[in-house]
Amino acid sequence: MKWILYLILITTTTVVAQQLPKGFSYVKDVAPTIQKELRYCSHNNFIGIPIDGYEENVLITSTKAAKALKKVQDELLLLGLSLKVYDAYRPQTAVNHFVRWARVLNDTVMKQQYYPKINKRHLFKLGYIASKSGHSRGSSIDLTIVDTQTGKELDMGSPYDFFGGISHITYTKLTKQQLKNRQLLQKVMKKNGFRPYPNEWWHFTLRNEPFPKTYFDFPIK
Repeated sequence: MKWILYLILITTTTVVAQQLPKGFSYVKDVAPTIQKELRYCSHNNFIGIPIDGYEENVLITSTKAAKALKKVQDELLLLGLSLKVYDAYRPQTAVNHFVRWARVLNDTVMKQQYYPKINKRHLFKLGYIASKSGHSRGSSIDLTIVDTQTGKELDMGSPYDFFGGISHITYTKLTKQQLKNRQLLQKVMKKNGFRPYPNEWWHFTLRNEPFPKTYFDFPIK
């Protein structure tokens, strides 16, 4: 009997802890086949440690964005492909973590992997780090495309979160296949209501997003 009560207590606590604001959804509840690798929940990111506010590897977006992503996913699945999301909703707490890190100029553990040609002191000036992020509004997504048979990401010419010109969507010094892959991602996202960010091939924001002036700060869990 004690164990039953204990399990009920845990279940109740979990439900309360995961209550999302109105207008937000877990992506898995809307589009369960979308793959994920929440980089900021791991050590595999430009800082090198898990980021504040990322407590679990779950994707959260505005419900409107999640429904649009499902349309993208449905199209890609017909081609034997799938979306893979690196980041979706981002709490303001995480953005604050980025800002603190950027001001510690000697912390360059991940420089060679993510910003080899960028002086860290210029990250604010160049727009790679900012005190506010569209991700905190709940309708910006960082993603790529993977082959569902091999599980491998399509070659986009530069890694996710790489700071440099090669990540710009107008960069053309790529192979034909890399350009084709980028064009596919841009085409399918635009078709389903997302606008791209010129400096990052992986970054898209839902047009007519539901919370255009609100920056949220609830944790990802």
